Amino acid sequence: MGIVQICKGEYFWLEPKNAFENFQEPDIGLVALAFLQGSFAYGGWNFLNYVTEELVDPYKNLPRAIFISIPLVTFVYVFANVAYVTAMSPQELLASNAVAVTFGEKLLGVMAWIMPISVALSTFGGVNGSLFTSSRLFFAGAREGHLPSVLAMIHVKRCTPIPALLFTCISTLLMLVTSDMYTLINYVGFINYLFYGVTVAGQIVLRWKKAYTIHMPHASAPQINLLFPIIYLLFWAFLLVFSLWSEPVVCGIGLAIMLTGVPVYFLGVYWQHKPKCFSDFIELLTLASQKMCVVVYPEVELRPKGGWVEPGRLMLQ
Repeated sequence: MGIVQICKGEYFWLEPKNAFENFQEPDIGLVALAFLQGSFAYGGWNFLNYVTEELVDPYKNLPRAIFISIPLVTFVYVFANVAYVTAMSPQELLASNAVAVTFGEKLLGVMAWIMPISVALSTFGGVNGSLFTSSRLFFAGAREGHLPSVLAMIHVKRCTPIPALLFTCISTLLMLVTSDMYTLINYVGFINYLFYGVTVAGQIVLRWKKAYTIHMPHASAPQINLLFPIIYLLFWAFLLVFSLWSEPVVCGIGLAIMLTGVPVYFLGVYWQHKPKCFSDFIELLTLASQKMCVVVYPEVELRPKGGWVEPGRLMLQ
């Protein structure tokens, strides 16, 4: 539809003299927030890293998936916005709560219903991918002993981490106490970029110390060019500092949400000698969750037989 509009001469807002016209006073903080919210559309690249254990040949397929998906998403996203601008002015774009739906109503006539259905399908696809990957964070954290052990359990037949998925669902519902989508994006974007920066800075520290090991105690990791992490960290610092300056309350609430993990860490990990009543309660909760979700640990060692068995078979025994 965007190509049809351009062929019909509907490209007034794409002309350079109109495209860069200011509709409000430029503000560095708002520019940072614009980057933060715009980057949300490209935020799926990091989810694939959470499921490397389930990828076939991750050293080959993980980079390949990222190299294919980022240009594809960029192409679709940019040209979808070009199409929107051929049908709506910047003021209309800002005033619309659902740009794609408004676009369909203006151009598709009786077929405008296609747009909300397409948006819903896209949303469900995004949520499905997010749930599939985000639950693996809780699953991995519980497996390392940082969260209750029940979150490290999987279904006896389907092998899905049902407790971790339910925990993801509950935490997601808690985030819906606010109905402002842009506030939610600022929460998520600010915290995501905070951790992205810490991760990239960690690569520089590891390179500086020359202490690379990737699950191989006697092998060194491939060298990386420090130019790209440094450029990213400069952009990262600009983004976070000016976002915090522009929206201190929203970013502060995001930081507060992140810091709720501190008492969880001290309660579950740092506090080693827990009273028996606390341990009994956790064990009771774990057993109840196992019965409700029909889950067990992924691997159970049978020392008398000296081998490994399927968790489902062990539970049935």
